[in-house]
Amino acid sequence: MTSELNDPGVEPVTGIDDVPDGAVPDARLSRAEVELDQDLEAYQPPTPRAVAATRRAWVRPLIGFISIVVAIGLIWEGAKWIGGDPWDVSSILGIPVSIVHTPPFEWKPVNDINLPHTWLIVESFFATDANGETLFQGLLGAALFTFRGAILGFFLGATVGMVLAIVLIHVRFLERALLPLLVASQTVPIIAIAPVIVVGLKAGWLSIAIVASYLTFFPVTIAAIRGMRSADPRAFELLRSYAARDRTVLWRLRLPASAPYLFTAFKIGATASVVGAIVGELPSGIRDGLGGTLLTAMQYYSIQPERLWAAIAMSALLGIGCFMLVVLAEHWTLRNYRPTEPGAAA
Repeated sequence: MTSELNDPGVEPVTGIDDVPDGAVPDARLSRAEVELDQDLEAYQPPTPRAVAATRRAWVRPLIGFISIVVAIGLIWEGAKWIGGDPWDVSSILGIPVSIVHTPPFEWKPVNDINLPHTWLIVESFFATDANGETLFQGLLGAALFTFRGAILGFFLGATVGMVLAIVLIHVRFLERALLPLLVASQTVPIIAIAPVIVVGLKAGWLSIAIVASYLTFFPVTIAAIRGMRSADPRAFELLRSYAARDRTVLWRLRLPASAPYLFTAFKIGATASVVGAIVGELPSGIRDGLGGTLLTAMQYYSIQPERLWAAIAMSALLGIGCFMLVVLAEHWTLRNYRPTEPGAAA
């Protein structure tokens, strides 16, 4: 059949990726490609989640998060009630109250300077400055500035991590040589590296993104290596039986199998990029982001401690927001994904 379909001067095609320019495909090769697509589809069939189960998956973490925040607030105020400074409260969030209390103990870590009352922190968000701008508006603008550096650093670090993982997967001696160095790079404190990058490059907010990418690339690299080796060994054998090239194995098997691992790393990287962006702002002299806001609030901490805690709260909210963006992307990307039993390294 091969001699009937191919020109006499063209060598018969034997591999799935070996069709040269000008050659007539072998009929057996065409059938093999169709069978390969069918086998891969059967290997991981789509299983859409039920709507009710999806809603429960969102409601339970939300309830748990709110419960933890309330518990922290109760513990916070409970510690101040037992060992803080004397209470003389006339209003809470604008509501007139009368609370006079003298704690039985005196614990310096929970005094009004170290731990201001939670409602004072909330009220500080709505305090206005000389320009009529609330603290919340200022913090929101600072958060957006920091988000710009964090999101760029996240994508930069994720790209570098993916490229490194693909190279290390296919070149084993590089993996043995470079992986210990990658691990060692994460033992250096980011607060020591940030000034070198920011001052050395003098690239403004772009250098902040580079600092953020430093904290992002490592978890992506490790998760991608683990994920690209997690597919069922039978799937690897199937592709090898069709003489598939490494490129085909990468795109059709390794990357789809690594998706759950990658999104776990992306969640870590998203929050780490926020930390990296804030730390990168400290030596840069840029005061438009949350890093500069935190430095300014620290200077007035002794007289307005609630402003520093408000900036800390906004930083935490930014990290949570970046985390939730990755969660949304994960739910949309893996909406038809069905987990398979873990495979051996290939």
